[in-house]
Amino acid sequence: MQRSSADKPSQNQGHSWLKTSSSLISPPAINDNSRTNLSHLVFGLLGSEKAWHDRKSYIESWWRPNTTKGFLYLDKPPTGNLLPWPETSPPYRISDDLTEFLKQNKPKAPIMIRMVHAIMEIFREINEKNNDNLDIRWFVMGDDDSVFFVDNIVDVLAEYDHTKYYYIGGQSEFVLSNYWFSFQQGFGGAGFMLSYRLVKALAMGMENCLRRYAYLRSADYITMVCISDIGVNLSPNKGIHQIDLHGDISGLLSSHPKSPLISLHHLDKMKPIFPNMDSFESTRHLMKAAAADQTRMLQQTICHHRGSNWTFSVSWGYSAHIYERVMPRNYLQKPIETFKPWVGTPETHRPFYMFNTRLPSDDPCEKPHVFFFKGVEKASSSSEILTTYSRAAPRGLGPCSDSPNAEFVSEIRVFSPATKREEVIKLKN
Repeated sequence: MQRSSADKPSQNQGHSWLKTSSSLISPPAINDNSRTNLSHLVFGLLGSEKAWHDRKSYIESWWRPNTTKGFLYLDKPPTGNLLPWPETSPPYRISDDLTEFLKQNKPKAPIMIRMVHAIMEIFREINEKNNDNLDIRWFVMGDDDSVFFVDNIVDVLAEYDHTKYYYIGGQSEFVLSNYWFSFQQGFGGAGFMLSYRLVKALAMGMENCLRRYAYLRSADYITMVCISDIGVNLSPNKGIHQIDLHGDISGLLSSHPKSPLISLHHLDKMKPIFPNMDSFESTRHLMKAAAADQTRMLQQTICHHRGSNWTFSVSWGYSAHIYERVMPRNYLQKPIETFKPWVGTPETHRPFYMFNTRLPSDDPCEKPHVFFFKGVEKASSSSEILTTYSRAAPRGLGPCSDSPNAEFVSEIRVFSPATKREEVIKLKN
């Protein structure tokens, strides 16, 4: 939820607060009969020059130069080793200078005003390029450390009518974050998607809305109330992950909902998601699987091997578990609580999370042997993809009395169809 930036935005050459309304006139021509594709999306990423030095690797892991459209909005011009600006990063813009507006309205959190105002800035930029025949249907807003899975975003958005007002986002995993802000809020670090016509309406009234809610302290909450005043509510999506958690989130990622993976946030606020890698290396490693097939990313498959009495649970592209017992699917669909709440909370204050969990167990019949994604390649059959998962560490327990010990297994190989998983794409949560 928190986004890094400076308190005093710098002047953006060519634009000022007083020049915003003249360009908010007509939308680009839209071919309503075509299916939404990546060219119909524009990304607006919020960051700061200081933080970008350390965070650009997250964005560059998924950004596709000359293919993805969008801008990184910085608080001031880049300096030092950020120059010359690389093609592997999104083109940058400097946020509008809102000094006069801030003096007049004295908002409680000036930095948050800049972040919400960016929605209007990117709309204005797109509108001013109307003569380029840009066909923009959706605006995807995120932070400078948001990791997006763009193919899945396209597939999900293609199931919505882009000519209507839509505000699609994700709730926090931590119950109290939603309580403190709103259960109807899309958390911006994880990213949210706005239809063109909603952004147009939002941009037209942006100045008045920021004045009206100058007393609020959260950019995501201000965005939500401005959208709510237009008459639009949040459409929650379970594939958008704010990750308001601490510690080891492997339990969550190993039991992902049956929804396409859209985004991951706060990856630098927790342990790296792969052993023996840092956060940046882990992100790049995950993207190797995403490059092969985003529709299957983190999708959980559970099967039983009756001969050995084992249960396999595979989170495609991330992990595989072996249980030395036949386990019910409904049980394994609950994430193992390997993580901690976003804010220290007494155990008696449960529930902590927006989903059911199961506590870790040292029972050899219930504790899994854990394997993590190692690599992906084409199988000998051109119609299949092979992913391999290697053991993270010895489980350190004896065998379950119900079945043979799986400690000797060092690697799991999973064969998947090379085609997209269409049936998952059509779920709208």
